[in-house]
Amino acid sequence: MISPSHTNALAPTRTWAAVLFDLDGTIVDSAADITASLARMFAELGLDVPSDEQLLAYVGPPLLDSLRLMGGFDDAGAELALETYRADYANRLLHSPVFPGVAGVLERLHGAGVPIALATSKPESMAHAVLENADLSRYFTVIAGASDDESRSTKADVVAEALRRLQALGIDTTNSVMVGDRGYDTLGASANGVPTILVEWGYGSPAEADGAMAVVHSTDQLRGLLLG
Repeated sequence: MISPSHTNALAPTRTWAAVLFDLDGTIVDSAADITASLARMFAELGLDVPSDEQLLAYVGPPLLDSLRLMGGFDDAGAELALETYRADYANRLLHSPVFPGVAGVLERLHGAGVPIALATSKPESMAHAVLENADLSRYFTVIAGASDDESRSTKADVVAEALRRLQALGIDTTNSVMVGDRGYDTLGASANGVPTILVEWGYGSPAEADGAMAVVHSTDQLRGLLLG
């Protein structure tokens, strides 16, 4: 387990040039809403509904890819399934709570002048709505997500887009870090030369910690690693 460095609560300092955050499982506890919509999707399509454990595996990776790889859909079937899922999930999107303590970490980073970017495989329009509803948009310099047509959906592509937008604002991103909860976050960030801190309160398994710079079990630990 990580032993975070001491952080002066009165005078936070910048440790990283920029911090990128995943959304589902890192900022918001959305698994129950996502899996409920997935279950409804399978049922509406006349298919057997997977177990709760199987549905949870869909949370995090690009959904269209997961529908093909785990759901066994062909391309046309995956597109229909995605459309069916989104129609139901639109009614649940804003129900997911923010994990305790995460808003405080974002506030502290923002107060220390650290640029914060969102890098999520959730459609960007949905990500904007979630952050706005939670009153967290004000802390983010950049909000990058998957495109609605899923042409940009892999974590590597989304991280690259977030970095590109930060750089377009004149921000040096050479000392950036990703905060996520799944191995997909680590792989996507690594593809862009960015180390990852994984949070234990999300949906990843212990095996997914391989390749991460650190794993934290509390927001206090996370804050210690992000603000030295």
